[in-house]
Amino acid sequence: MTTSKNSSNNSSKNNELYAIAETSGQQFWFEVDRYYDLDRLNAKEKDKITLEKVLLLKDKESITIGKPYVKDAKIELEVVSHKRDKKILVYKMRPKKKTRRKMGHRQELTRVMVKSITIGKNAPKSSTKKEETIKKETKPKTEKSTN
Repeated sequence: MTTSKNSSNNSSKNNELYAIAETSGQQFWFEVDRYYDLDRLNAKEKDKITLEKVLLLKDKESITIGKPYVKDAKIELEVVSHKRDKKILVYKMRPKKKTRRKMGHRQELTRVMVKSITIGKNAPKSSTKKEETIKKETKPKTEKSTN
C-alpha cells in the first residue's frame, strides 16, 4: 500500500501547476512543457501566442475559478508546427434509391507547446481601487426641487 501512496504523491507533484482554458471553441487542460493539437491558428512556426480565456488555474497553494474567466491569467504557447489530422470518411446512402455519396475530411491542426502559465496578482488590486474612486467622483448629484 505504501507504494501506491508514493506513486500518487509523485503524480500530484508533477501536476502542481495546470490551467483549463478555452480556445477554438473547446476547453483544454494545459500543463507546462506539454504539446497540444488545436484547430488551425493563423500564426507561423516559432510564433508566441497568449491565451487569456483561462477558466480555472491551479498552482501549488490554491485553485482559482473564474467567473467566467480568471483575471490576469495567461497561458503562453509557442507554435511548433502545422499539420493535418487523419482522414475521416463520411458515407451517405439513401436506401432503395441507388444514391450513394462518399466524402473525406482532414482537419487542419496546429501543434503548440505550453511555455508558461502565469497569473498577475498585483495588477487587479490597484485597478479596482482606481475604478472605485472614479465611480464615486462621477456620480451625478440630484437636487430635489419643490414645485
